[in-house]
Amino acid sequence: MEPIIELKDADIYQRDTLVLKNINLTINKGEFLYIIGKVGSGKSSLLKTFYHELPLVSGTGSVCGYDLQKIKSNEIPFLRRKLGIIFQDFQLLTDRTVEKNFEFVLKATGWHHTKVIKDRIEEVLSIVNMEHSGYRMPHQLSGGEQQRIVIARALLNNPEIILADEPTGNLDPETSEALLTVLTQIHKEGKTILMATHDYPIIEKFPARKIICQAGSVSDLESENQRIDFESLLIESKSKN
Repeated sequence: MEPIIELKDADIYQRDTLVLKNINLTINKGEFLYIIGKVGSGKSSLLKTFYHELPLVSGTGSVCGYDLQKIKSNEIPFLRRKLGIIFQDFQLLTDRTVEKNFEFVLKATGWHHTKVIKDRIEEVLSIVNMEHSGYRMPHQLSGGEQQRIVIARALLNNPEIILADEPTGNLDPETSEALLTVLTQIHKEGKTILMATHDYPIIEKFPARKIICQAGSVSDLESENQRIDFESLLIESKSKN
């Protein structure tokens, strides 16, 4: 097994507030990992640490070979090119088509040749079964279609890791299942996928390794042989929505 993410004795802060403490975590290349826990338990903070939106100030960590404590500001864009990020709220540019959204990302990350850009856009849209949507505006797409577009955008630079932050949070159960089918297929093709979620029916339908954020710490459910009451967490997550 080849580690692609490692944290050792790591503390994660939001400004001056300690969110997660003494994290020891290894994620191997090619894994599919769920990050679960109650709303506000630190799932998003953990993901933000991986793409260095939250700096690691205590302990050690590495992502795709980059030292999270020693990384320089001019290296952060190169780290992020190795990561594809899927946001719950899509974060698409609403004043331009899907194709122009993708062009913006590719040009901003060093792509220059028009045909190469066009071919890559067509390729990633095909992966998520949205081949004929490049001309459409975001407001012309359903929530599930927009989330497929966001997955395609995350794949543009052929990242090593996909980070998905509550990707099914705004979707109905049927659409959520279709979305996980897409992510599962991407995983089978060799991508490492980390998905923060409190969509517990999806976790049970698409089983994979799980870690839980709770009481300011991170635990591996399998390795520590813990049990989690999915039903009570599902009730809580519904009450928050």
